[in-house]
Amino acid sequence: MVVTMNNSDKFTIRKAMQADVPVLVDFLAKLALHVAGEPPHTLKKAERSRLMVTLRSSLSDPNKRLVVAETDDGRLVGMGYLYVWRNQGIWEQSGDIEFKSGIIDDVWVEPDFRKLGIFSAILEELLAFAESHAITELILEYAASNKEAAATWKKLGFKPTGIRAAAFATDVHEALAKRR
Repeated sequence: MVVTMNNSDKFTIRKAMQADVPVLVDFLAKLALHVAGEPPHTLKKAERSRLMVTLRSSLSDPNKRLVVAETDDGRLVGMGYLYVWRNQGIWEQSGDIEFKSGIIDDVWVEPDFRKLGIFSAILEELLAFAESHAITELILEYAASNKEAAATWKKLGFKPTGIRAAAFATDVHEALAKRR
């Protein structure tokens, strides 16, 4: 998909390739730091390696789609990732029904390239992939503190459906010990 940004600038949304993975890892680090409100810093070598392996394995998986936004001069300026999640619908006991959802896991557009239609183009590409897998429900996660993400996803029809809480195992152990 080729989309015009301004009168002369264009960007392409395409399936990610092996050569893109190092830049995509950098995008994931930027996304994590953005959500956490942290200043830029370098990923630890082990975490960079783990993310490289994870993203590379996604490229050949037919149930995952990793796309990039690329400018005419070859710079990557955005990414999006969706994977198919299957479950048997244990609450529906009338038969063997498989439910499929599309999990939107990571979407990032470089700050200087926001509000140019790149996010929408990435999302359209992910939607096309979801529809090709007969997915009608999309699920995503964003940090409650990320007001920009909350507003964007709300405009697109996403509504919070639950609460996901997180804790370090050591904190849970300590809290349980205090209850004894």
